[in-house]
Amino acid sequence: MPGLSGPSDYSQEPSRHPCLHINAKEPFNAEPPRSALVSSYVTPVELFFKRNHGPIPLVDDIERYCVDISGLIETPKKLYFRDIRMLPKYNVTATLQCAGNRRTAMSITRKVKGVGWDVSAIGNAVWGGAKLADILELIGVPKLTSCTQSGGKHIEFVSVDKCEEENGGPYKASIPLSQATNPEADVLLAYEMNGEPLNRDHGYPLRVIVPGVIGARSVKWLDSINIIAEECQGFFMQKDYKMFPPSVDWGNINWNTRKPQMDFPVQSVICSLEDMQSIKPGMVRSLCIHGFIKVRISGYAVSGGGCGIERVDVSIDGGKTWMEATRFQKTGIPYIADGISNDKWAWVLFELTVDIPQSTEIIAKAVDSAANVQPEKVQDIWNLRGILNTSWHRVHVRIGHSNM
Repeated sequence: MPGLSGPSDYSQEPSRHPCLHINAKEPFNAEPPRSALVSSYVTPVELFFKRNHGPIPLVDDIERYCVDISGLIETPKKLYFRDIRMLPKYNVTATLQCAGNRRTAMSITRKVKGVGWDVSAIGNAVWGGAKLADILELIGVPKLTSCTQSGGKHIEFVSVDKCEEENGGPYKASIPLSQATNPEADVLLAYEMNGEPLNRDHGYPLRVIVPGVIGARSVKWLDSINIIAEECQGFFMQKDYKMFPPSVDWGNINWNTRKPQMDFPVQSVICSLEDMQSIKPGMVRSLCIHGFIKVRISGYAVSGGGCGIERVDVSIDGGKTWMEATRFQKTGIPYIADGISNDKWAWVLFELTVDIPQSTEIIAKAVDSAANVQPEKVQDIWNLRGILNTSWHRVHVRIGHSNM
């Protein structure tokens, strides 16, 4: 498209932060150390996970860059970048999470297919841009519309990047028109991340942000928007990112039996401790008192669809007993699930300081404001693509005492 192009090779990739753990080099997929996630409520851009399906697009001429809007509408329109920036700007704090977050742990139970991720294929950012509902209104689609006069019921977002799964074609995904035209859904055409222009890895110059939904629907490097009658028929909507039961394998799968995954389930992860970590006084904010080691446990909890986090429970004895952790978002503002001052699309950080007398298994599980709770065992939610591993998060720690 004019002004923006998708390279056919990886010779012009951007630079990345050296602390990122690279899970795949081409296309580039990487995540930060888990401890970095709880260092701040808003994730720094350079530490935000990178999820790509092809070479990173290049902007040739920002003045020529535009988005074509067409399909089942009466007045197709071409919107230039400058036109979008002239619309009212909104800042939305929202957590993006790859559906494959924690896939590596699921693959230990049974092998799955996909890029391996630890627990950091997730990040929280302040996204700035125009609301999609405002843009659609410009072309004659009123707010809170579920079907256009021509029968359009879905909004398809098409990127410029080239994907092997699409036989060299672009990445694309869709959401229902009713969601796109609802101002309260906060769907954005975003051009800023944490107060700065998007960088190349995160969709420069323009991307979609669909809060509360798996990251696969927040299309980057936007080329066009199509109003269509049925959901997008692209690979990543129809033959990926669908939730199947453990009984389905590659020999009996029928992709047509499941709808594309949208909202992500309730999730929590311990970030202050690594699995199989040895703890001594002075490490990870620990202190030895009367033979016990006092340890600070912290992490994130999040749920899709705008649900708040009602509770985060932590066990230091393998699930026999539980304690409730403190939850927070912004410093100095008490967090109440679904409270009016909350960022409803964003994660909640949690922390709890405990006395640990011996080596043990520490577990975290969250409950959202709709009373959904994480499943106990990963075996119960195993699926061949390894998506949506929201089982109880467990870390095993070994206690070592200082000679001092």
